[in-house]
Amino acid sequence: MPHFRFRAVEPRLVQSLSKTLIDDFQQPMQSPREDFTFESIHTTFYTEGEPASMYPFVEVLWFDRGQMIQDQVAVTITKRIRDAMSDPELDVAVVFIPLQPHQYYDNGSHY
Repeated sequence: MPHFRFRAVEPRLVQSLSKTLIDDFQQPMQSPREDFTFESIHTTFYTEGEPASMYPFVEVLWFDRGQMIQDQVAVTITKRIRDAMSDPELDVAVVFIPLQPHQYYDNGSHY
């Protein structure tokens, strides 16, 4: 934990970001490197009954770390994706899904 889910981002880019973002977030999130997970989700978007391209969409599932850290994470993810895709104006959506420690189980025990 935390867990990052990427949509409309090439798997090779997610693979590359998995190292960079851990470097960026390990200290401010106070999480061990091995607790970070990254997922590349293949998806197809549709508009008006037709397949459509979509801007990058990232979900961050985590234990809430406050607004300041959340803002920092959103800005960093946006910047890293824009840099990697060589598009400084690219729309990037980042959505945070807070998890409750008593509802998150690891090997049968909750946090």
